[in-house]
Amino acid sequence: MRTVWTFHSAVQIVFGQGAVGQLGDIALRLKAKKALIVTDPILEKAGLLERVRQPLVEAGLKVSAFTGGEPEPSMRAALACYDMAKTTQPDMLVGLGGGSNMDLAKLGAVLLKHGGGPRDYVGDDKIPGPIASLVCVPTTAGTGSEVSAAAVVTDTDNHIKVGILSNFLRSTAAVVDPLLTLSCPPKVTADSGIDALTHAIEAYTAVDNADFPLPAGERTVYQGKHPMGDMCAEKAIRLVGKYLRRAVNDGHDIEAREGMALAALLAGLAFSNVGVALVHAMEYPVGGAVHCSHGAGNGLLLPYVMRFNVPAKTKAFAEVAAMLGEDAVAEKAVAAVEKLRNDIGVPGRLRDIGIKQEQIRTLAEKAFGIKRILRVNPRSVTVDEIEGIFKDAY
Repeated sequence: MRTVWTFHSAVQIVFGQGAVGQLGDIALRLKAKKALIVTDPILEKAGLLERVRQPLVEAGLKVSAFTGGEPEPSMRAALACYDMAKTTQPDMLVGLGGGSNMDLAKLGAVLLKHGGGPRDYVGDDKIPGPIASLVCVPTTAGTGSEVSAAAVVTDTDNHIKVGILSNFLRSTAAVVDPLLTLSCPPKVTADSGIDALTHAIEAYTAVDNADFPLPAGERTVYQGKHPMGDMCAEKAIRLVGKYLRRAVNDGHDIEAREGMALAALLAGLAFSNVGVALVHAMEYPVGGAVHCSHGAGNGLLLPYVMRFNVPAKTKAFAEVAAMLGEDAVAEKAVAAVEKLRNDIGVPGRLRDIGIKQEQIRTLAEKAFGIKRILRVNPRSVTVDEIEGIFKDAY
């Protein structure tokens, strides 16, 4: 039985409207002379790259930009980012965007410091030491990557998303400015928001820290449900229940945008210490097969997995129901999430995102192989049970 838990975060969190204006001060405190902003063409066109570049230039930094970010980024994109980092030799990398761009910046910071390729670091605790200075600036409210210890890339050769987990991946500074999310379109807002909810619910209903089944000799950033994780997850669930529909329906509702930015941040702190579980294990092969967004895949699968897990964590799921404004009955948590998912337009069936029935067994086998997160799940699961959940979701 485990008796000790830990809690890790970014070195510094800067939150609030106009927070991006503090980037210059952050860079100066880090004694940075050169910065590489990692982003994508859409955010460059929307003017967000310039909003981040300006305070850095005003602080005297030489600023370059890698604009090759892509949804659900491939290992090729990570290597392209690394190539530019080797050329420009920045003192600081700035991940600007959703989780995809922030994760590319994380990988760039790893490779710049330690060399090699992304595959060298896949799994738990494979990064040998501190990485290059990293600042994360989210433009969506979902992944929590700005404070997490994870980076996810797509292994296109094997058609699966893979995770790199290490507390060295946590950013030097997380700069969360809700004003940067105002241009986020409704679908991305919905997908990102339900991703944050998935993070919070999986953390709140995870296996207890005391019972976390970590094999002898292994190290991991995930450790099961504990009080600090509960505190962050509970607040995140309440915020999503209150603000996600509003943020999707009116992107300029600044109160809703700020509420969702805080929800994503808190959910990131929760899951990156407690862990994610069966939803994520099932989404990784789904996303690798059809290239749906990570948030849409998680949101689609979330209620089906919740229903499977209810017998193992009935009290926790009843509390989730209450957090979402329902009676404190476990099954009502599932219904509340299904209603929210439908209200914001996230698909409810695997067939809706292009999965074929004949793919299900292979998807189940791939999911069953992701032991590092399956052990966080409150209920042990067989490959046949995973296949059954996929069939229910089909």
